[in-house]
Parts: sequence; C-alpha cells; structure tokens
Amino acid sequence: MSRMEFVICNLEFGILLRHMERKKSPGRWLRRLLRIILGLILFFIIACFVFDHYVQFRRNDEELQKFFVENNIPGKIGYYTTQGRKLRYVDIGNDNLPTLLFIHGSPASMSLYRGRFVDKTILRTFRVLAIDRPGYGYSGFGNPEPSIQKQAEMIRPILDSLYRAKHPIIVVGGSFGAPIACRLAMDHPDLVDGLVLTGPAIGPGREKVFWFAPIIENPLIRWFIPRMFRSANTDKLLHKEELEKMLPYWKNIRVPVMYMQGAKDNLIDTSNASFAREHLVNAPYLDVYFFPNRGHYLARYEWPTIKDRIMKMYEMVNK
Repeated sequence: MSRMEFVICNLEFGILLRHMERKKSPGRWLRRLLRIILGLILFFIIACFVFDHYVQFRRNDEELQKFFVENNIPGKIGYYTTQGRKLRYVDIGNDNLPTLLFIHGSPASMSLYRGRFVDKTILRTFRVLAIDRPGYGYSGFGNPEPSIQKQAEMIRPILDSLYRAKHPIIVVGGSFGAPIACRLAMDHPDLVDGLVLTGPAIGPGREKVFWFAPIIENPLIRWFIPRMFRSANTDKLLHKEELEKMLPYWKNIRVPVMYMQGAKDNLIDTSNASFAREHLVNAPYLDVYFFPNRGHYLARYEWPTIKDRIMKMYEMVNK
C-alpha cells in the first residue's frame, strides 16, 4: 500500500467512526439529560431538608425564655391540649390588666411578635397573650388544621377555660390569622371586645395562590417539603372554601374593627377592604387604613401605626 492510499484509508476510517458516533449520540445525550434531571431532583430534596432544619420561623422554649430574661419581661410559656391538639402560647404581663391576644398568619409563629413583647406602652396597658396556631411554631409543626372554625375553637380556651381573661379583650389578627380572630368574634361575642386586622385575608378567593400549590399537596412530594410550607400550603388551598363557610356569620360581629393593609399588597388583594365594608354591617365602627407604598408584611415595618390603632381601640372599648 502506497503512502497516499494509507492516508486515504485512514481518512475514510475516521469519517466512518464519526458517522457511528453521531448515530450513538442521541442515546448518550438522553442519558446525560436524565442524570442531570435526577441530580437536580436530589439536590432539591436535600435543599428542602436543610431549609426545613435551619429556617422554621419559630423559637424554642429555651430561646424565648432567654429573650424574656434578657429584656426583663414577666413572661411565661405554656401548653394546653384541646380537641386532640397540643398548642403552645405565651403569657406576658399583669393578670389584672385588659387582654391583648395576637394571632399570627402563615407561614409564621408567635415568635413574630417578639418586638411587641418588649413594648413598654403595650405592657403598661395589657396582659399580652400570643399563640402558635395549629401546624406552626410548636403546635404540631407541619400538621395544619385548615378549618378556621376549629382553629378559633382551639384558641378560645386561652381566653376563657384556661384563663379568665380580663376585659376588654382586643384580638389582633395578621394575614391568615385575621379570619380566625373574626371567627372568634362571630362565635363568641362575649369574649371579644375589639378586632385589629392587618393584611387580612377575609374575602373568599381574594388572595394569591401559587400555581404549584396543588402539586405540593401530592403525598409523593409533600413528605420532603419544609414543614412550615406544608402548613401554609394547606391553609392557602382550602382558605377560599373555609371563608365561604363564614359568609352567613359576618353580621354577628358587633365590635369595633380596625383594618390595615399595604396599598401594594401582592399577596392579599386590597379588595378585601371592600369585602369588610360590605359584610361588617353590624360593627359599630370600622376604620380602613392603607399604608402607601407598602406590601404585605406590615408587622415588621409598621408597628408604630399598628400600636396607635391598638391604643385607639383600647380607648374606644374601655368604657
């Protein structure tokens, strides 16, 4: 074989190899793609477990007790059992003062209100109670109770059977905690003297539900989703249905109501204010206030105004 023939033969052989590689490449790229997808899924699951461990929006008893001691707060942590559920709460201040009860939204816990626990004006005026709602904090973390009526009944003992809370009793409900505060006033008018609602999700279908929410409820996926998001997701998916159950009872609210919301709330539609005006027909007083250029998270940024409304409510009902 001449040198020229050898070169031509090698070229032809190289072309044949490349041609065979092209035929094999689709299968190889498919396997690579599957490996990448599986790797991303595994990474996502691990990330969820890590997130669940380190980001929980709650503080344990030891951390809260340390907070009380460091700030010289006369607070105690307690637990009680109702309807087969164990709930955690805090009790701060003088038993002989009027009562201020905080009900948080989701995802959150009563730890959200730590800054309120040290407010001198509040502590001079009220005995402060706050609770971890079922499914949040240390009240069965990740095991929610979507029924608003049942949640209200679970929270009620903190005001009557557990303690004989001193009147006037003002209930502050934030976001998804607001309809629970309202349900308390609907079902137990003798317990509630005033309502303060912040970013309230009270109108059926008037809050944002993300497209992936139904997917998270699938048992094959739900088991690795961070627990606080499990609770929040279940709340969101069933919230419209639960609010519709409350429609006949809004007329039962016969106490003053303070309504506050961010004008640029992108989670709870501002039409909830219109719903409040339409349905709180027997409330003797309704004040609706929008924070300009503010979104949904009011507790962190607008406490001075919220406190002002609480104190105004106190002056109104303390007769």
